[in-house]
Amino acid sequence: MKYSQLTFDDPNNKEIPAHLRRDQIISKLKENFDFESTHLRSSTSSTEGVLSKCHGYEAPNQAKDLGIYPYFREIEAMDGAHVTIGGREVITVSTNNYLDLTHNPRVIEAAKQALEKFGTGCTGSRFLNGTLSLHKQLESDLSHFLKREDTIVMSTGYQANQGTIACLLGRKDIAFSDRENHASIYEGCAVAAGKTVRYRHNDMDHLEYCLKKYPGVEGKMIITDSVFSMSGDIANLPGIVKLARDYKATVLVDEAHGLGVIGEGGRGVTSYYHLEKEVDIYVGTFSKSMGSIGGFVSAHPRVTEYIRHKASAFIFTAALPPASVAGVNAALNLMIEEPERIQRLHDNTTYMKKGLFDMKFQINNNPIPIIPIKIGDEALTLYFNQLLFDNGVFAGVAVSPVVPPFNAMIRTSYTSAHTQADMDHVLNTFKTIGTELGIIPQ
Repeated sequence: MKYSQLTFDDPNNKEIPAHLRRDQIISKLKENFDFESTHLRSSTSSTEGVLSKCHGYEAPNQAKDLGIYPYFREIEAMDGAHVTIGGREVITVSTNNYLDLTHNPRVIEAAKQALEKFGTGCTGSRFLNGTLSLHKQLESDLSHFLKREDTIVMSTGYQANQGTIACLLGRKDIAFSDRENHASIYEGCAVAAGKTVRYRHNDMDHLEYCLKKYPGVEGKMIITDSVFSMSGDIANLPGIVKLARDYKATVLVDEAHGLGVIGEGGRGVTSYYHLEKEVDIYVGTFSKSMGSIGGFVSAHPRVTEYIRHKASAFIFTAALPPASVAGVNAALNLMIEEPERIQRLHDNTTYMKKGLFDMKFQINNNPIPIIPIKIGDEALTLYFNQLLFDNGVFAGVAVSPVVPPFNAMIRTSYTSAHTQADMDHVLNTFKTIGTELGIIPQ
């Protein structure tokens, strides 16, 4: 049964309180989609081998049968803040292309020239035969832009975190990691020989409590996202830096969602708080504001030289392709030359946050263009997301275990490309659906 075929008791009867209509919808959805049992607790049998968990995993099929499966939508065309899916153009609020640089003519031309000169790939790792003059130029330009001493360009932002953390944390070292850090940070900590201690999200008292428990440990590293990708929260970097100084810890900051978004010239949260010299390792990605793919690590030359020769994720991975490198370099130059892109991004962020706040949605209050809309129940969140799509809005969705159970959210993000008409349509759509489902008051 498709979600559109579900029947409710007078769902449009305005005398029925919205929250009761919402509860009725959830109940009907759960008759057809048991999220907790099929996704979080998919059946396994030790007697049926390793692949038994795969055959017992029913959550995607249940969501597809119901018509509320939100993942792997096939994008057929892209134009600024609009994408075409299933032959229909919709407004995307599910993108990290913050500065609208992915389709910029200068970026595309730079990528074309690199493609013609160097071909489609490097056919090897940076360590052996894959380092091009393009890589070295981008590393130099990034170092100059960020006012840091040296930079390594890697194939993905994921590998930049994983490879750096895994090779720096020795057996006797400890990483102190925010509980909402990106999966690449968790992966790096898991692969590393050292111990990992997770502190409560942005909780400096808990971080200090954790640091105090290991007074005899020499090698301590505090690791944090600068902007947390799900919540859109900004890390309490001043508090982290102070504790790092007090307890003699190294600081690694992942500026994936900070670069190009916040700080002087888009240099990130480290710049926003004027703590450039206090952060030991600056990690970033090219898949957000730079509109491409890849990652980088900036640090003292002795640190970067060690990573170049010790990080398995860097040494044993093919180098970032020439077209991507050249495109990123052009995007970096455009970001520097056209600061109005960041200003438009800030203006759009302010407009959307005010609009959603006025509707009584619970949202974060900062200049970050990530705006999560908490719905709660997982099935209802997928249903809400499908209604958005039906009404021309392509949004992201986050459910457990990415977020805690019953804290599912619609994850929206905005760019400098969104027009007034785009944003008004998104706001009106959220208001209509949010009211109908009892998420916000009438």
